[in-house]
Amino acid sequence: MNAKLDVVPMQNWINTNGKPLIIAGPCSAETEEQVLETARRIKAEGYAHIMRAGVWKPRTRPGSFEGNGEPALKWLVEAKKETGLPTAVEVATPEHIELALKYGVDVLWIGARTTVNPFNVQEIADALKGVDVPVLVKNPVNPDLALWVGAFERLQGAGIKKLGAIHRGFSNAQETKYRNSPMWAVAVELKRMFPELPLIGDPSHMAGKRAYLNELSQRILDLNYDGMIIETHRNPDEAWSDASQQLTPEALGEMLRELEVRKANYGSDFSDELAKLREKIDNIDRELMEVLAARMSVVEKLGEYKRDNNVAVLQLDRWKQLHADRANQAKGLGLYPEFIEEMFKLVHLESIRKQTEVMNSATV
Repeated sequence: MNAKLDVVPMQNWINTNGKPLIIAGPCSAETEEQVLETARRIKAEGYAHIMRAGVWKPRTRPGSFEGNGEPALKWLVEAKKETGLPTAVEVATPEHIELALKYGVDVLWIGARTTVNPFNVQEIADALKGVDVPVLVKNPVNPDLALWVGAFERLQGAGIKKLGAIHRGFSNAQETKYRNSPMWAVAVELKRMFPELPLIGDPSHMAGKRAYLNELSQRILDLNYDGMIIETHRNPDEAWSDASQQLTPEALGEMLRELEVRKANYGSDFSDELAKLREKIDNIDRELMEVLAARMSVVEKLGEYKRDNNVAVLQLDRWKQLHADRANQAKGLGLYPEFIEEMFKLVHLESIRKQTEVMNSATV
């Protein structure tokens, strides 16, 4: 995937004084009183650079609270006047954009359910032509990096240069304790492709439960993300949406103060030691590849044996046994079973590809 983005650095559109960007606010703007009280308490804590609130809420089924729409934008105007905090809302249609800009919303974001549909993203991009406003894009619901990148390309094509990515995890991608599986590798790959693109973590939607917010937020900072967008509500247990994943403004402040912000750069002494450790990793990686090459050599012989005896390549019982055995072995070695399972899925798929190639080759 050879792509390039011309992105304005985040510090050119929001000054965080070198700290990670924090976007905080309720999942939904429920009432004027709720929005203003939450905004005041966020401001009093002093950690937020931008206040967020859901004005239009895409729900899976009808009948759920779907936001207050335009009236809620008026509440955000008042919150900004009182606290000085810039505001951010999710938009999913050109009409949303028109109203958000009418009321002076400072930052827009595109949600995961919208990112997944290129037609919707293109409509939004067309509606944003000529507009100089930061636009953040959440990853699509499923781990499709090309869809995520395509959304940025469409917005870039409309002339939007103040872009940022929000990593909110992926629905049902893996069986984990979280609401949405982080699948960190996808976001890290996006950052590798576009190092200039701000990457913002969304621990609220990854977690689904406030008990997991601390560990996910620390992981986000450990990976040197540019910031976080976190849901906070004046009374989370009474929130009209996503109650279990929100914190009070004060609890969020306490959590943020406990987190460790890692250094992005390091000195010469650390660099020398790092070089030694990386050399060891390089040597181990070479050994890993040699072992994989030896495995594939055996796989090739297995393919020949199956071909000569007219046996199908894919043996489901073997597939299931392999994954169960490797996961159990991983636990004994102090490795995450989920990581080993994913790794061996790739190894097994490559083995199937190799055996299929051998099966379809002519017998000498």
